[in-house]
Amino acid sequence: MPNEIEITINGGQVRVERGTTVAAAILQAGITSFFHSPSGEPRAPLCGMGVCYGCMVTINGETGVLACQTVCAKGMKVVTE
Repeated sequence: MPNEIEITINGGQVRVERGTTVAAAILQAGITSFFHSPSGEPRAPLCGMGVCYGCMVTINGETGVLACQTVCAKGMKVVTE
């Protein structure tokens, strides 16, 4: 489908519609924990607007990117944790 792009999340290929945020793509892939807090608690998006920092991931080698504020791009490599 021409309106879809493919990205990599934790080594697996995921197809998403253009305009999908990285946070939505991760959740669509069935991943519910984006990282763990210093005390070991799993963290995931809470606010969806970049305030809570619960969606931080690594994108194309850049750490601490807010997945809820980043739109997927063709070939993007996303790593949770």
